[in-house]
Amino acid sequence: VQLQASGGGLVQPGGSLRLSCAASGSIFDINFTRWYRQAPGKQREFVAIITSGGTTMYTDSVKGRFTISKDNAKNTAWLQMDNLRPEDTAVYLCNAGIRGSRYSSWENYWGQGTLVTVSS
Repeated sequence: VQLQASGGGLVQPGGSLRLSCAASGSIFDINFTRWYRQAPGKQREFVAIITSGGTTMYTDSVKGRFTISKDNAKNTAWLQMDNLRPEDTAVYLCNAGIRGSRYSSWENYWGQGTLVTVSS
C-alpha cells in the first residue's frame, strides 16, 4: 500500500489549493485519513481527519477555511484549503489507517508530503 500526496504549490494570501491523498495497492478498507502539516522549525501539527463514516474534525486554526472530503471508490481524500494565510505555509502530509483484507490488521501509512507556500 502506498499513499501519494499531491496538489501543493505557491499561492498568494487569500488564495486556494486542493490537496489530494491517493491510496494504492491492496486495499480492503480505509478507516480514516488525516492531514498533518509541519512548518520549518516547528513540530508536526494535526490539521484534519475524516473517518470511514464521514465524520470530520479540524484544528481550530483552519476551521471554516479548510474542508476534508473523500471518495471511497477512488481511495482518495482531499483537503480543500481556502482563504490561505502565510501561517499555513508548511509541508502537508497525509496519514491513513488501511487494511488489505477483511482479516488483516489495520496498518498506519504515511504519504511523502507536499509543500504549500502562501506568500505574496
